[in-house]
Amino acid sequence: MAAAHGSTRPGPGSTRPAPGVARLDPGVARLDPVIDGQDVPSRDTARLTGVDGAPLAEVGLAPRLLAQAAVNRIRRSADGSVPDAGVFAAAGDLFATATLDGESPQEYRRRVALATGSAHGTIDRAVAGIRAALNQTELLNSSELPAPFAAGGYARHWVPRGRVLAAVVPNNHPEPNVTWVRALSLGYSVLVRPGSKDPFTPRRLTAALLRAGLAPHRIAFLPGGHETGEHLIDQADLGIVYGGPDAAARWAGRRDVLVRGPGRSKALVDAAAAARLPDRLADWIADDGGVRCNNISAVLTSGPVDELADALAERLAALPVHPVTSPEAVLPATGRDDAAALRDHLATLTAQVTDHSARLYPDGPLAEAGDGSTVLRPLVVATDDPFHPLVGTELPFPFVVVAPWRTEHGIAPLRDSLVVSLNGRHTDLAQQLLREPSVRKVTTGPVRPWASRPELPHDGSLAGFLLEPKALVVAT
Repeated sequence: MAAAHGSTRPGPGSTRPAPGVARLDPGVARLDPVIDGQDVPSRDTARLTGVDGAPLAEVGLAPRLLAQAAVNRIRRSADGSVPDAGVFAAAGDLFATATLDGESPQEYRRRVALATGSAHGTIDRAVAGIRAALNQTELLNSSELPAPFAAGGYARHWVPRGRVLAAVVPNNHPEPNVTWVRALSLGYSVLVRPGSKDPFTPRRLTAALLRAGLAPHRIAFLPGGHETGEHLIDQADLGIVYGGPDAAARWAGRRDVLVRGPGRSKALVDAAAAARLPDRLADWIADDGGVRCNNISAVLTSGPVDELADALAERLAALPVHPVTSPEAVLPATGRDDAAALRDHLATLTAQVTDHSARLYPDGPLAEAGDGSTVLRPLVVATDDPFHPLVGTELPFPFVVVAPWRTEHGIAPLRDSLVVSLNGRHTDLAQQLLREPSVRKVTTGPVRPWASRPELPHDGSLAGFLLEPKALVVAT
């Protein structure tokens, strides 16, 4: 087994064949499971292809027996100790700047853009966000907990609820990987099942953490399918699952699983605010290609619906079409086969509502980028029903439903939202929405839905889920 954080792992262009696998094309990466700091070559593999149709990686999968072996190794050594914060700061810097396992920062960005279809700039900002988060893990963790308490021999300590965490990581954006790194910083040992389209980010983070000095027995990188993720969740003390509506429904009833599902973020604007905000609203919808959970996917307005939908469609249609690897790219892309299926799906979807983008795209919202990929252009639709099933629907590109809102509707159409942005005279609903359990965050005025500080929760308290308070009483 080759050291996961050393120089013996084959880099891009290596010609060493993996066991049981045909010799790889030059430039195609090989990613195997990592257990106890070492690569474990796997005969079960999956070929990862970029949105341009070219092969990107051969991914070794962790079958059930190998996954269980990783669980056993991790659990035997899990002691709940907290690594020095300097390990995470160093890992953040290495992740952003170093060549790891033969992969340069530039090659990492290229691979993730092509694998996920996210634009080059999106990946750049994600790398900066991950680096910043790893450089302030102590602040992020302490900000989510009550002030320390100690008085006269009595003290409260926040300690891990378990020793082993399983994380099922998404594909839509690299930054959710910060969650499982923070679990390491709170004393957990972690089993990571990467997303099928982006094994690169958790694999690179694993390499960075090991090089920075994290004990090898604290982490295992285990690519695999849904069954692998479910097995790891069942074997761990706690789990974190990212996914769509099906995954959210599958795990919602488990108190030992933190579910990060669809954002369904919404904005509510009055007529005056709608006239002032089309550019800002377009930014909130399309920033980072519309792939984040806090991008706005529904705009409700007490003003004219069609007028606002037309204004948004025109602004969003002006976003340029480029291959995702271009520095000018701002929109996501997909492969041709997936594009064909998506084209049919969008035709069915827009038949239910008014498509305000159709007149702006003579050839449809899917555009050839010239490199074999298909760019997903923004889509704006409108309905006269604020409770229409499409309100809150998320798609993997800038997609928004504009719908009417009236005072008698109250906050009902705004429920089930990661973020609700209130503008104009509707800001008076802020306190009511904060008391609504299905709304996680509220913003008012012309601020981006993802505006935050380390002291503010994104979606509840990660530390509050991973830790629990215990009392220590000593004789005085």
